[in-house]
Amino acid sequence: MNIIEIKNLKKSYKDVLAVDNITFSVKEGELCAFLGLNGAGKSTTINIMCGVLERDEGEVFICGYNTLQDSQKMKKELGVVFQNSILDNNLSVYDNLYTRSVLYGMTKENFAAKLNELAKKLEFEDILNRSLNKLSGGQKRRVDIARALIHNPRLLILDEPTTGLDPKTRSLVWNLINDMREKTGLTVLLTTHYMEEAADADNVVIIDAGKIVANDTPNELKNKYAVDKIVVYGYDSKLVELLNKDKVSFEMVHDTITVVVPSTLEARDFVVKYAKYITDFEVIKGDMDSVFLNITGKELKEY
Repeated sequence: MNIIEIKNLKKSYKDVLAVDNITFSVKEGELCAFLGLNGAGKSTTINIMCGVLERDEGEVFICGYNTLQDSQKMKKELGVVFQNSILDNNLSVYDNLYTRSVLYGMTKENFAAKLNELAKKLEFEDILNRSLNKLSGGQKRRVDIARALIHNPRLLILDEPTTGLDPKTRSLVWNLINDMREKTGLTVLLTTHYMEEAADADNVVIIDAGKIVANDTPNELKNKYAVDKIVVYGYDSKLVELLNKDKVSFEMVHDTITVVVPSTLEARDFVVKYAKYITDFEVIKGDMDSVFLNITGKELKEY
């Protein structure tokens, strides 16, 4: 089933059309990367999905619930990690998470079991009694993710969850999320500026100026919008002569030859054709950075 289903969603702020008639869906168990520059409409869409913001037009269904008619039922199925923490800095880690569990009607036994699981996997067992204002940014982020997962939601929305985190903490977070997806069928909607995270998604939705400009798998998007590069490190001097003769466009930097090709198939054909003159090379596949740049004309990491 579709865990997220958005139909013809619109939202304006005075004269600014923040979300312009967008439609997309996310199936159960999928990881969907929702990409766009700051101001593109991502946060507005997410806030409408969570019931924080009213829409102008359109329909939003979360886990089969209409978010206007069944908002309380919908919220029980939803976990959200916002860009800014919503934890209470004056409470301990334990009290923050216990308070959250009470809101969802969890028993003490169920809470204790889930807390033990999350604290172990996110490695914050030794700080349960420490107040939030004494934690590092990475520790707070791990607790914030635990807060979103404490009630076993069916949908987890992650709004740039790993920005600024050290590699170890990022690894802990993704190991936990991937484990839960495998074991419980958790569905994840992710916004991120790390294109390697988007490359691991089942589907990528790109929004620009309030409109969806791409919606496909990472592989299909790379095939359509990215290019491959052949970097030749070792070669016979005659190769340059042949490339010029064949009118092949290439760039030479520090004695390496770089050739841009539209597909891996053409990269293979190039290597086969000039194999006699090449001793060392690599083919660099087009990546999601190239996809985003070619679709929007902008680089996501700059924002």
